[in-house]
Amino acid sequence: MKKKAEKVKQSEELKIQLATVSTVILSTFKGITVEQDTKLRRTVQAAGGHYLVVKNTVAERAGAGTPAEALLKNLKGTNSIAYTKTDPVALAKILTKVAKDVPAFQFRAGWVEGRVISIQEINQLALLPSKEELISKVMFLLNAPAQRIASVLAAVPRNLAVVTSEAAKANKFGPGGDAPAPETA
Repeated sequence: MKKKAEKVKQSEELKIQLATVSTVILSTFKGITVEQDTKLRRTVQAAGGHYLVVKNTVAERAGAGTPAEALLKNLKGTNSIAYTKTDPVALAKILTKVAKDVPAFQFRAGWVEGRVISIQEINQLALLPSKEELISKVMFLLNAPAQRIASVLAAVPRNLAVVTSEAAKANKFGPGGDAPAPETA
């Protein structure tokens, strides 16, 4: 009985978390070492996500009534889920790197922003720039015209100073220079 109550509690806690997530990625973990699993959990947590190995019945109960319900129905085999409320790209990048490094770790499916996605779409998601990279690019694009205008405006007095300096060196402003001397009456 204690085990059943524990599963129900775990299912309810997971259901609360799944109700507010933007991304869930379902994978298999069979064959992963404890060290690899620990490293994966820490990396996912550092990116603002969660990773856990879950029994199929617990996952299905937890998914019922949540946006990820379709993903977590009728699971078979050994499964783990990774989910996040924040950046789906960061989570996909982490899991894709693990899948390359650890052949035993394989994607089954994913759910992002309201729709189930395939394994290929998870890999494509991992190729997108992160949120920070996109913000950086936008800031650069917004800042570039202002830098160009400032550069052009600074060039006018600088060029005038260079021309004046060169003319003074060539003695264009005084008597004896190539410029005609002013007439005196």
